[in-house]
Amino acid sequence: MAEIKDLLDSNTVVRPDGRAVDELRPVKITRHFTDAPEGSVLIECGNTRVMCTATFAPGVPRWRKDSGLGWVTAEYAMLPRATSERTPRESVKGKVGGRTQEISRLVGRCLRGVIDMKALGENQVQLDCDVLQADGGTRTASVTGAYVALVDALHWAEKHKHIRSAKKAIKDQISAVSVGVINGTPMLDLPYIEDSQAMTDMNVAMTGSGKFIEIQGTAEHRPFTRDELNVLLELAEKGNKELQRAQNEALAKD
Repeated sequence: MAEIKDLLDSNTVVRPDGRAVDELRPVKITRHFTDAPEGSVLIECGNTRVMCTATFAPGVPRWRKDSGLGWVTAEYAMLPRATSERTPRESVKGKVGGRTQEISRLVGRCLRGVIDMKALGENQVQLDCDVLQADGGTRTASVTGAYVALVDALHWAEKHKHIRSAKKAIKDQISAVSVGVINGTPMLDLPYIEDSQAMTDMNVAMTGSGKFIEIQGTAEHRPFTRDELNVLLELAEKGNKELQRAQNEALAKD
């Protein structure tokens, strides 16, 4: 973490919310947020709030039948007034937007990356991530919250004898966080006011063992350097470790 320390020692940037450049927004994870699903979580990252529900169902899609393997998939959506102006429901428009599809696939890939499909058996877990309020980082909050909902759903499945062991089905932990370069300075966990003016915007999904599942990085106003990339990944690693501690603390509660 030497690069982050050097950045902090030489940086006097004051962010709009008063955080340090390597500081997460306040994180709160509330399990059992609603009663019906097998797993239900409200995750709050600053002013971003996402409800993540996990539905466990025996059986798998037709193309997966007789494989002995399970399946995990996800859908992402934003409520009409999650932002300052109302956005029409995609169901009413009759077409799911490209951004929605892309984030749904991202969440699904991240969760599948930490599940042992053989231990899951021919069962499916469907994750639904609904953004109640958006202030940047909705996709990363969805990954982080959906993991907790997924764990709860698998423990429910074990309790009801649908799978032998939730512990064996979960290979690793997963969380995600945003990083970016704002006015030349690498920063962790961008709210909308920073994300909208970022020179570089990046989302990083990491496992509990420190491996990457997804790195999405784009230069908006100017190319970023290898040194900046190194610092961004260091920041993302720090942020993900803190998010994973928050996940574990939430899961340790009854």
